[in-house]
Amino acid sequence: MVAKERICYYYDEAVGRNYYGPNHPMKPHRLCMTHNLILSYDLHEHLQIYRPRVSTSEEFTQFHSEDYVSFLAKITPDKQQQYAEQMRRFNLGEDCPIFDHLFDFCKRYTGGSLDGATRLNQGLSDIAINWSGGLHHAKKSEASGFCYINDLVLAILELLKSHARVLYIDIDIHHGDGVEEAFFMTDRVLTASFHKYGDMFFPGTGSLSDIGVNSGKYYSVNVPLNDGINDESFVDLFKFVMREIMEVFQPGAIVLQCGADSLAGDRIGCFNLSLKGHAECVSFMKSFNKPILITGGGGYTKTNVSRCWTYETATLLGRELSEDIPPHEHYYEYYADGGYKLTAYAPMWIENLNSEAYLSRVKQQVRENLKSLTSAPSVEFAEAPPVALLPELDDNDLNPDERYGGSRGLDALVSHTFEFYDKD
Repeated sequence: MVAKERICYYYDEAVGRNYYGPNHPMKPHRLCMTHNLILSYDLHEHLQIYRPRVSTSEEFTQFHSEDYVSFLAKITPDKQQQYAEQMRRFNLGEDCPIFDHLFDFCKRYTGGSLDGATRLNQGLSDIAINWSGGLHHAKKSEASGFCYINDLVLAILELLKSHARVLYIDIDIHHGDGVEEAFFMTDRVLTASFHKYGDMFFPGTGSLSDIGVNSGKYYSVNVPLNDGINDESFVDLFKFVMREIMEVFQPGAIVLQCGADSLAGDRIGCFNLSLKGHAECVSFMKSFNKPILITGGGGYTKTNVSRCWTYETATLLGRELSEDIPPHEHYYEYYADGGYKLTAYAPMWIENLNSEAYLSRVKQQVRENLKSLTSAPSVEFAEAPPVALLPELDDNDLNPDERYGGSRGLDALVSHTFEFYDKD
């Protein structure tokens, strides 16, 4: 089991109150369901719980363009017609709608990822969890795939202040295109994405031949999959690829995006993963004992999402959960879809189109690509950043409301930038 003081968990109920609109598959409400299920299993007793700091426009522009961030800050539902041209320019509309409090939504989910990365950098936690994060499609100057601000890119940039190399892993059913694109030309971040590819499936990127360019050549690892992959095939492939990557890349920190749309029964997805199979990937990466930021991502069958992220919170804590979901207020009746069990509800299973021959070819090609990474790139610090320690409070110092999401001084965080020089 992981000691309580070594694993931090970020939750802000305000994120879950946002609403993309009627008939939109993205439901932030799933975060409230996840949090309540975590409480019902008493997992909160083993976590350091924080309400994330509200991040700022200045932090967003560490990656995103200033004009895009400025537009997100000012646009409201009643101004969309007035700014129709900018809406098109920034890819805002049907998939990425403008809703009330959109910019505040972005600030809060991003704050959890940034604060988690900072605690990892400062050695205050070994594992940081932000289920509201993981919006991996957002680009430098446009929204994409229900994502507006790319908290993952910003968190990786934060981790790079203290770590020479950062590994990003994506087990969402959709290709992690926004993160890959951001680091496509650098050897300091290796991105590995396991996703459905082909049949015009969104976003249409992430083929086996997409490997990065310039200094980043071979530092983008894509594992394209067909419909219906099951636990046995997925976990075997995941462990094979990640074992090879860890050996050659030797990251100082890991970011793992745990999109739950790769589960069986997802409204948008087409894989056959169980909670156990999905969580086995989380457990495997935890076993390397590197500082790790865990985020959410996609997931459009709400009850399966909350089951998944609760199960994976327990996995990170090294705890077993009863298959019978404990009765609790607010959301217990939602789980009638699966007989109140902690299993992914899937009314139908999809034929597995990933043959052994296909998976063998994928393994072989990934291994060949990784052979080109002769050794981990060397980076030395020009100047170490000052350490801004976070105030640590005992649970007894907090009132009950604060214990389940209160601020613990994270507003006092100070970001420091410093230079790295690549060795020749």
